[in-house]
Amino acid sequence: MKKTAIVTGGGRGIGFAVSRALGKDGYQVVIVGSSRREAYEDHLRELDSLGIVSHYIQADVGDCQTHGRIVEETVQTFGGIHVLVNNAGVAPNVRADLLEMGEESFDRVLRINLKGTMFLTQAAAKQMMRQPLEGKKRGTIVNISSCSAEVVSVNRGEYCVSKAGISMLTQLYAARLAPEQILVHEVRPGVIRTDMTKGVGEKYDRLIQEGRFPIARWGEPEDVADAVSALCSDRFLYTTGDVIDVDGGFHIKQL
Repeated sequence: MKKTAIVTGGGRGIGFAVSRALGKDGYQVVIVGSSRREAYEDHLRELDSLGIVSHYIQADVGDCQTHGRIVEETVQTFGGIHVLVNNAGVAPNVRADLLEMGEESFDRVLRINLKGTMFLTQAAAKQMMRQPLEGKKRGTIVNISSCSAEVVSVNRGEYCVSKAGISMLTQLYAARLAPEQILVHEVRPGVIRTDMTKGVGEKYDRLIQEGRFPIARWGEPEDVADAVSALCSDRFLYTTGDVIDVDGGFHIKQL
């Protein structure tokens, strides 16, 4: 039986690059998105043209009532879940100083980015545990966080808090699920060329020119997807709870 991967936010940006990479690796891909299928039709057709078998589910991952449906529909369609990539995430609608940030913005960002990751992982892990062992592990979970898990941005504090929380969730689930032969990883992108970074392109262009990134270029969604692909393979069987920085070396502390 072919293995199946769920990718949240899998219809565009980093998520689509991950969906395509895992599809090329031989996975059947369930793409979860918040918009109607038509919004991602061009990307879904691209998967079809590559011979990748996919299924689209419209759901708000921040609404925990949808998680059972995502798992159930995936199992009904493809028979099981072998990979979960928690990629769906949002930035604040308005970048506000920490002293002005509103409760509504804080709740929205953490509901989708952190709460959604926590409880969809819980639902998917329980399904993985019910499945027979296939190969050398029962499943893989990859959480897409951000360099903002450690790098402070005082005008989007809610985003930083949500990504720092994802880092802790990765370690918690890694410890809990290792005995079940389910491995959990965190991929931490830096400045990646997506819709989320369009509005601050000039700022990041300047930082790249100033040498803030040892690899002096923008990251591409494919850079993140390649890391996810490697972690979902059988090449990291004695590794769990780890962080892979995909940030051009931005995390390196220098004097």
